[in-house]
Amino acid sequence: MTAGFAGAEMVERQSGVALWRQIADRMRLAINNGDFDETGMMPPEVVLAARFGVNRHTVRSAMAALAEEGIVRPIQGIGTRIERRDRLRFPISRRTRFSQGLGNQTRNLEGRLLAAATEAAPATVAEALGLAPGTPCMRLETVNSADRRPVSCGTHYFPADRFTGIDAIYDRTRSITASFRELGVPDYVRRSTEISAIHAEGDDIRHLKLSPGAIILVATAVNTDLDGVPIQFSRTRFAADRVKLTVEPEPDGSRG
Repeated sequence: MTAGFAGAEMVERQSGVALWRQIADRMRLAINNGDFDETGMMPPEVVLAARFGVNRHTVRSAMAALAEEGIVRPIQGIGTRIERRDRLRFPISRRTRFSQGLGNQTRNLEGRLLAAATEAAPATVAEALGLAPGTPCMRLETVNSADRRPVSCGTHYFPADRFTGIDAIYDRTRSITASFRELGVPDYVRRSTEISAIHAEGDDIRHLKLSPGAIILVATAVNTDLDGVPIQFSRTRFAADRVKLTVEPEPDGSRG
């Protein structure tokens, strides 16, 4: 039996999660582990159905979800080919930048503004930015793509008194770094980053084109200007099957 599939006992029929979603998760994990690299093809539907103890229609639904994610591609008369790509490496350091971090690994990078609003800073955001509770902040919701494949969604907060209009600038430039420059911040550095992993849900599933239950990596970060004043709080969600986060040490005495 192929590694990565333990058989029908892996499918939990009373879990409240649809069987096809569970199977898609198992197959995604097996593909990411390289279990089918020798052939580059997924096993036939009838084989997968037998392994998971389900009918072929359930397997077909799981395969359709993976095809929607761009992980596999059905080929008429041949079978289902694995389109697995090596995960992009995103370095996290004192000078973390999305475009610089992924720029040499992909041909096209694109940022897109999903929504923006001025609102009172949540308690955690206010504390991270050194603001009084309820201080107005600009909130931006963004999605970043590499070669037209979505890789991350971000929720970003900026002090409104200093960054009014950053939403319009970002919508035009598609870059937070460029937006900062236009608003008088020529350079900035990362003060802290916390990384965790959760299951995708809600809008992240839709914007990242994931199946429910897929794993996303969450980087919660605070950036400051070169005087050490906090200017940005971000919570960025990365599709774990497309991006791996690596924390890079800084040279001693480096200011960025």
